[in-house]
Amino acid sequence: MDTVNATGERAEGAAAACRWLLSGRVQGVGFRPFVHRLAGARGIRGFVQNVAGQVLVVGEGEAAALERFGQALLAEAPPLARARLASCEAQPPSGFPDFRILASDADADGEVFLPPDLFCCDDCVRELGDPADPRYRYPFINCTQCGPRYTLIAALPYDRANTTMKAFRLCARCRSEYEDPGSRRFHAEPVACPDCGPQLAFHAPGRPPLHGEAALAECVAQLKAGRIVAAKGIGGYHLLADAGNEAAVERLRVRKRRPHKPLALLFPADAACLDRTLDLEPPAQAALWSPPRPIVLVRPKPGAALARCVHPGLTEVGAMLPCSPLHHLLMQSFGRPLVATSANISGEPVLTEAADVEGRLGDVADACLHHDRPIARPADDSVFRVIAGRPRPIRLGRGAAPVEMALPRALARPLLATGGHMKNAIALGWGSRAVLGPHIGGLDSPRALAVFEAALAELAALHGVTPQGVVCDAHPDYAGTRWAMASGLPAIRVQHHRAHASALAAEYPEVARWLVFTWDGVGLGDDGSLWGGEALLGVPGAWRRVASLRPFRLAAAGQAARAPWRSAAALCWESGRAWRGPHAALLFQAWRKGINCSTTTAAGRLFDGAAALVGLLDEASYEGQGPMWLEASAEGWDAAPVALPLARNGGGLWELDWRPLVAPLADRRRPAGERAAMFHASLARGLLTQARALREEQGICHVGFAGGVFQNRRLTEEACGLLATDGFEVRLAQRLPCNDAALAFGQLVEAGARR
Repeated sequence: MDTVNATGERAEGAAAACRWLLSGRVQGVGFRPFVHRLAGARGIRGFVQNVAGQVLVVGEGEAAALERFGQALLAEAPPLARARLASCEAQPPSGFPDFRILASDADADGEVFLPPDLFCCDDCVRELGDPADPRYRYPFINCTQCGPRYTLIAALPYDRANTTMKAFRLCARCRSEYEDPGSRRFHAEPVACPDCGPQLAFHAPGRPPLHGEAALAECVAQLKAGRIVAAKGIGGYHLLADAGNEAAVERLRVRKRRPHKPLALLFPADAACLDRTLDLEPPAQAALWSPPRPIVLVRPKPGAALARCVHPGLTEVGAMLPCSPLHHLLMQSFGRPLVATSANISGEPVLTEAADVEGRLGDVADACLHHDRPIARPADDSVFRVIAGRPRPIRLGRGAAPVEMALPRALARPLLATGGHMKNAIALGWGSRAVLGPHIGGLDSPRALAVFEAALAELAALHGVTPQGVVCDAHPDYAGTRWAMASGLPAIRVQHHRAHASALAAEYPEVARWLVFTWDGVGLGDDGSLWGGEALLGVPGAWRRVASLRPFRLAAAGQAARAPWRSAAALCWESGRAWRGPHAALLFQAWRKGINCSTTTAAGRLFDGAAALVGLLDEASYEGQGPMWLEASAEGWDAAPVALPLARNGGGLWELDWRPLVAPLADRRRPAGERAAMFHASLARGLLTQARALREEQGICHVGFAGGVFQNRRLTEEACGLLATDGFEVRLAQRLPCNDAALAFGQLVEAGARR
C-alpha cells in the first residue's frame, strides 16, 4: 500500500519515522480520532487509516517524541478499545506536512474485528439533559465512544457508507463536528442530530401517528396508564409495561402466553431507585453498570414496589439499566422500573421490523414506539448472574457479542460451527481466531432458522473468510446438524459434552489435564443414550468419559423438559416406588415394556424430577422452570446431604447412584424448601465423592464445571466450596456461558485439537 500523503505535499526536518499496525478492537471505538488528537499533542506528522479491520499509523517527528507517541497508542487508548500491536517498523521519513485521517482502505489484507454495540456514554447523557445543547433530548445522540455498532454495520471497514446510517445525510453542523479533530464526534460514523438523523414515531390503532418529542411523551403517558407498548431499541423491540402495575404485567403475560417465565426489568440510571428496590452485592452492581449494560439476576428487597407476577416462583429478578439515549429518556420521564421483555413470538429471535411487530404482536401491544434507523441484525439483551463471587454470562447479546476468543490450536482451514439446538449461538474459526456470535435461541421456528442461516453467512462475509468446513453437534435431529449435512461443506461432528468441556478448557490454556463435570439437560452420547451427568478426563481432542450419574429410562423423553412429572415418575419406578399422577398407569406400562423410552444420565432431568417430587410443579411453561423453582425453594434452608453410593458400573465408569434421594424428596411431611436444600447438598457432596475417587485413581487436581446445570448458583457454589476445601483447583467459565451458548466455540476447539 502506498503510504505517501495523497496530496503529494512534503515537509522538511523529520528526524525519524515509524509505521505501526494495530489489531484487536480498534474500529468503532473512536481509535482514529484518538490517534489524530494524540499526534497533534505530540507534534507528530503522518496519517492514520483503517485497513480491513486493523488500524495503520504512520508517524514522523523527533525521535524521542515519536517513541512517546508509540507508547501512548496503547497506554492511552480509548477505554472501550482492545488494541494489540501487530507490528512496529522504522521507515524513512516521507516529509508529511501534518497529521490526517485517510479514507479507509477496504482492499487491504488485515484482521477484521466486529465491535459490539456500545452503551450511551456519560458525556452524551449530559448533553441529552442540557437544554442549551443542540441534541437536547435527542434519542439518537452518540459519539466516538458510544452508540450502536454490531446492529448498525452492514459491511467493513467501519465507515458511515457501510452502516444503516448511510441514508441519513449529515447536516452542516454534524458534518462540521464529524470533520473537526477537536470534536468528540470526529469520524463518529453514526453521528446525527434532530435536523438530519433518525426520528421517533408513535403508532396506536385508530389514531394518527405522533413524531419526535410528542411520540416520546405519549409513550410514557400510555405506560403510566397501564398499557403495553412495543418500543424499538438498538437490537430489536422490547415489550414495555409498568413493573409496579399488577394488572398491566398480568395482562402482558396473558397476551404473550407467558404465564411464569420471569420478565426483565429496566431501571432508571438512578442509584437511589436501585437501592430502594434491589439487594445489590458489589459484583452485581458492577455488572449492572458495566459497558454491556446487561440484564443481571439480583434479589429484590422485601417490600419492593414490583408486581408479584414479575418473577413467580423465583427469588431473583433480571434487572438492567438504560443502554441507549432513548431508554434514558424513557426512564427519566417514567421514573420507576418498567418490564422490558423481548418483543418476539415465544422462543424466536427478537423482532426488528415495524411491520413485523405490528402484524405479529398486534394482539399483545396496545401501541408501538418506532424509529427509522434500520437494524442490520437482531441482538437480544445479554444476561449475567453472579456465581462464586463474579458475574458469569448466561446469555451473550447486545453489548457483549460478538466475542473474540483465541483457539488453543490453529485450525487447518476456516470452519463454521453451528452450536446447539437450544440457546443457539454460532461461531466462525480461522487460524487461531474464533468469533462467537450473539444469542439466537431455539431453532424450532422458521424465523429462528432464517436468522440462524443469515448469521452464518454474515459472520463469514463480514470477516472476509470463506469457510471450508462446518462443525456441528453429533445429534442428527438438531437443526444445526441438518444444516451442516446439507451445506455441501465437509462436516465434522463433535459430541455435545466434549464441546462443553473444550469450551471451558480453552478459557484456561495453562491447565494441562482436566476433570470436567458436564451436567445438563440432554446431549446425544457415544452409545446412543442421552447423556447429561458426565465427567470427562483429559484435554480437548482427547476426552475420556470416566464418571456418570446412574442412568434411568425415561418415557417420551422429548416431552420431559416441559413435563417434570414424567421425570419424577421415571425416578420413582427406577427406585421401585409407585408414582401416583396423571396417566400414571398407561405411562408405567410403556416404561415397563421400554416403549418409546430413552436411557438418560441427565442431571437436568434429575432436577426436573426433584422439582415435581417436592411438589413445586408437574408441568413447565418454559425450559428450566423446574430446576429454577427448586433452587429458589431452597433459599434460606439448610439440610444435611443424603449419602449417594458410588461404584464402578459394568462399563468401568464411576457411577453416582441418586436413588436414595427419591424417598426423602417425596416425603411431604418435610417442608419443600428443606427437601430442595437437601437435594442440592446431596448432589454437591456426590460430585465431590466422584472427584475424590478419580483423584485417587488418576492424580488429577484441576476440576471444571460445564453445562447448563451449573447456572444453578446454589449447586455450583456448594460444590466449589467442598472441592476447594478438599484441595482441588476449581475452574468455572468466565467469558462464555456454561450452557449451550458456548457449544459452537467448543466445537471449533475440538476440531482444531483433532488435527
